Amino acid sequence: MQDSPINTLQQLMTITMEECGELTQRCSKIMRKFETLDLITDEQRVKLVEEMGDVFCMMELMVEHGITDWIELQERADYKVEKLKMWSTLIK
Repeated sequence: MQDSPINTLQQLMTITMEECGELTQRCSKIMRKFETLDLITDEQRVKLVEEMGDVFCMMELMVEHGITDWIELQERADYKVEKLKMWSTLIK
């Protein structure tokens, strides 16, 4: 394990930002190349899952380090679902 010149909080925030940026970039590339979900290639889907997994890993590390917990995250996700019901067609 390498020593880091930045503290735990800085590492958590910086790496999470980087991983979120990579996920954003992958989503953008998929949107530019494919018109619908069924047209996404297996290769692109795998790359998307890799980026999603990296973000999920950082979320798990934030929970492990006490920034939040899974209950609080689920409560926020539930709130977002209710908003999406009003403003999106993703949830019926």
